[in-house]
Amino acid sequence: MSRRNKPLPLLEQVEITDAGAEGMALARVDGLVVFVPFVVPGDVVDIQLYKKKRNYAEGRAVHFHRYSPLRVDAACPHFGVCGGCKWQTMSYQAQLEAKERQVRDNLERLGGVDCSLMQPICESENIYYYRNKLEFTFSNRAWRTDPAGEPDPHGALGFHIPQLFDKVLPITHCALQADPSNDIRLAVADYAVDNNLSYYDIRNHTGFLRNLVIRNSSLGHWMVIVIVAQDDTALLFPLLDMLHARFPQITSLQYIVNTKLNDSYSDLEVHTYFGNDHIEEQMPPWQAADGKPLRFIINPKSFYQTNSQQAQRLYSHVAQLAELQPTDTLYDLYTGTGTIALFLASQVAKVVGIEYVEEAIADARRNAALNGYDNTVFYAGDMAQVLTPDFIAANGRPDVVVTDPPRAGMHEKVVAQLLATAPRKIVYVSCNPATQARDLRLLADRYDVRRIQPVDMFPHTQHVENIAELVRRD
Repeated sequence: MSRRNKPLPLLEQVEITDAGAEGMALARVDGLVVFVPFVVPGDVVDIQLYKKKRNYAEGRAVHFHRYSPLRVDAACPHFGVCGGCKWQTMSYQAQLEAKERQVRDNLERLGGVDCSLMQPICESENIYYYRNKLEFTFSNRAWRTDPAGEPDPHGALGFHIPQLFDKVLPITHCALQADPSNDIRLAVADYAVDNNLSYYDIRNHTGFLRNLVIRNSSLGHWMVIVIVAQDDTALLFPLLDMLHARFPQITSLQYIVNTKLNDSYSDLEVHTYFGNDHIEEQMPPWQAADGKPLRFIINPKSFYQTNSQQAQRLYSHVAQLAELQPTDTLYDLYTGTGTIALFLASQVAKVVGIEYVEEAIADARRNAALNGYDNTVFYAGDMAQVLTPDFIAANGRPDVVVTDPPRAGMHEKVVAQLLATAPRKIVYVSCNPATQARDLRLLADRYDVRRIQPVDMFPHTQHVENIAELVRRD
């Protein structure tokens, strides 16, 4: 047998010691770090390796000798196959502790940050049915959990199997979005089978039904978007009529025709079939004088934090760390649809928001008008090109900057401009503590990191938001 085809070893009676990256747990065997999915720290297992490098290996648990006291029952019937919510079998308290360690380890190791003022993680009140948006895929190739069973000739409506672009797991129940989300998805699948509507073939780019998007708000508004590969209203409209008749909760029923070779729809026209072209969300403001809730219009392409209740807590922590003054000029970088900017607008003299996506800036301006804030201005463009000395001269030097960049963090030109502008405080919100740590190290020439506040936006996953308060050294 060639060296390349030599089977990798079975590691016996290995104790899982910690939660690791990408939802994996890890163990250490003779100096080798081994990553294992769907196990919990404290489990003792046999591990069959399937990948081995010089410094690490990956494997799967093939036998349990002892279960961890941190282990709990998964609420989802698809746990272990779907690929999402990989920490469901770990107690929520253990999840929170693991996320705190993740933040602390990244900031100290990569950023050289003193974490002595790190606050306890802000936990999510709801750990199931907390999402306000789910996107499902139709595929003519269903993933079979029972290899001996009969293949589904129609395909599947559900989630992609990790690392398999053409295989979709048919979802019977997802514990992430409240009812009637599951009922809507199952009704669409049943209708498609009964009426012989074909599912999309991503390899050959044939078939009719491509994607299903379901969004909801705390006000009880529901948006359903059916995405099809062909402009065939004779097939589509009866399906939409069924949804309108069966689910009176749907206040916005829309469809998109996507003839492209990829699933993105940000550049495609959205057609409203019934109801409004949007749904509305509301959020209690931060110490607004009149106490009126903030209102946000959410259209099919709008970004809005997918855990609505936890978003309000996240923004409240941002406000606490910002310590704004009534005369302040606040810059909100990567503002999206302006949610943070509007949440804080009542506390300052002026808010300047910058965002790359033009449609998001249009939403931000619309939401500012909806809430009666005339002290906000929003600009669309690449952050590294917009945030220049001329821009700052025209809009006023910021007293405080809130920045909430994508996972890749801030461009080095943006960091350089912040150092040159030197607001008295920067509040850095991040969904990736590793790139946040990198940027904090770059900002350390003029800023000290004070309070640190992790926030759990996505229970049962490894993802964690983190807020860092940076204070200028005078």
